[in-house]
Amino acid sequence: MAVRVQAEDFDPGRELALLAAADNGAGAVASFLGLVRGDDIQAMTLQHYPGMTERQLQAIEDQARSRWPLIDVIIIHRFGRLLPGETIVFVGVASRHRAAAFAACEFLMDWLKTRAPFWKLEETADGPHWVEAKGDDDDRAERWD
Repeated sequence: MAVRVQAEDFDPGRELALLAAADNGAGAVASFLGLVRGDDIQAMTLQHYPGMTERQLQAIEDQARSRWPLIDVIIIHRFGRLLPGETIVFVGVASRHRAAAFAACEFLMDWLKTRAPFWKLEETADGPHWVEAKGDDDDRAERWD
């Protein structure tokens, strides 16, 4: 189990290997890796409240564990100024069966998008602007309520 909020980059392959360790009894590993889009974004700065953010991510993980039989969970979310192609978030789950792994991974990402206290400032050719919440993100998260 790991919840990390950090400025430093990470190795998604290493995180997947930890989840797929042969001795943990997992039969399935599902993951999501979020990247800074490169289409019209020149950079993205993510801000958060230290302490509060980690507690909220832990609460989201706890919620997933109460819904599905998970063996392990890794949530990594970066903050600071990131460039196109850089990693922002990694969510990985291990379970005995694929249905739980897929569902828990999707749930974690839907709730991270809507309930984790991060603020995103995108830099584009038109200047910087704060990213607003999207209605379809809220709709996706509400289906888990």
